[in-house]
Amino acid sequence: MPKHDRVIIAGGGPVGSTAAWLLTLQGIPVTVLEAEEGVQLDYRASTFHPPTLDLFEESGITGALVDHGLKCPVWQFRDRQRGRIAEFDLSVLANDTKYPYRLQCEQFKLVDWLYKKLGAADSAEILFRHRITGMRQSDDDVTVICDGPDGPVEIEGDWLIAADGGRSVVRKSLGIGFDGHTHPEHFIVAGTEYDFRAHLPDICSVNYTADPEEWFLLLEIPDMWRVVMPVDTSVQAEDAVTDTYLQKALQNIAPRDGDYPILVRAIYRVSARIAAEYRGGRAFLAGDAAHINNPLGGMGLNGGLQDALNLTERLAKVWHGEADETVLDGYETQRRPEAIDAINAITERNKKLMEERDPEIRQRNLDEMRAIAADPNRAYQFMLNSAMITSLRRSGMLPEVHRG
Repeated sequence: MPKHDRVIIAGGGPVGSTAAWLLTLQGIPVTVLEAEEGVQLDYRASTFHPPTLDLFEESGITGALVDHGLKCPVWQFRDRQRGRIAEFDLSVLANDTKYPYRLQCEQFKLVDWLYKKLGAADSAEILFRHRITGMRQSDDDVTVICDGPDGPVEIEGDWLIAADGGRSVVRKSLGIGFDGHTHPEHFIVAGTEYDFRAHLPDICSVNYTADPEEWFLLLEIPDMWRVVMPVDTSVQAEDAVTDTYLQKALQNIAPRDGDYPILVRAIYRVSARIAAEYRGGRAFLAGDAAHINNPLGGMGLNGGLQDALNLTERLAKVWHGEADETVLDGYETQRRPEAIDAINAITERNKKLMEERDPEIRQRNLDEMRAIAADPNRAYQFMLNSAMITSLRRSGMLPEVHRG
């Protein structure tokens, strides 16, 4: 029997709040510890892949995302000088998923919906302004130490899900390694309400544009267009978010009279790292606490949500006496290889493809993308991979069901 009748969630971002909601649906009390005062307007992640929508349909999350998001069935690989190189239409996956499109929805909209659902649940509580400073555990419980609004506080529970980000205090407290590398350049995110189709009429809602000097990702989201691009290492971070720098960068994408209306601006470093272990006793790592990657492919957020689903299903079986604790060992076995072989591997390949400088290799890459898009069978397999369907089937999280 549970000692404290509580699962603690470290971090109230999309992964942590999703884990809390999934446990609440299973009748398991949760306490979410969040350092901020409420929902944070974070525009770094906005892509939800088809199988994520399939997997979260029963929880109500998919319906909420579809209500707030933009359906994008087509995406392009482009070159800054040559324009459109290849186009992929996800509608060909209609027999593999109920949602044959990418859904563009800012992650904070999901968090806002989850906070409201958790706030209305008697068995759930969210403690804002609780910054985690450490943790300890015994054989049958775990204690999280926080700086709360009124001073230090300790929260006790039976299990701990650490979704407290790439700098996870829980992971560090457990002494779990986080091997990998950090890219030398910063990435900037800029959001503008200007419609880029006025200058680039052949684009779609999701565009990856390769360039040896300054590649960029151009995404349409419900409220604006979002641009992600690297910042040369010679440029200081504080200079890259100035109007002067951002206006020049946007004008280089699509020259126009007058300034771009900039609604969002942010800068961050990008790493590719994976935790050496996903479990330390009664504590589990999920999302960015377990794996971080660059945004080229939209896999980080999806992978984190899939972590939450996999782990909470296992915890629920143990909690309700349907399985013994050995079922929890399967979480790392199932999810960590996917972070290595799919999430980080694909996003790192995408970055290399976008930024390739060698002219001969660059030309071969462009020719190969054209060839993939032109061959229906290769394009179909490529889309299964890029949409995360292949990896989820391989790991056993997604059955190979064909509709139609």
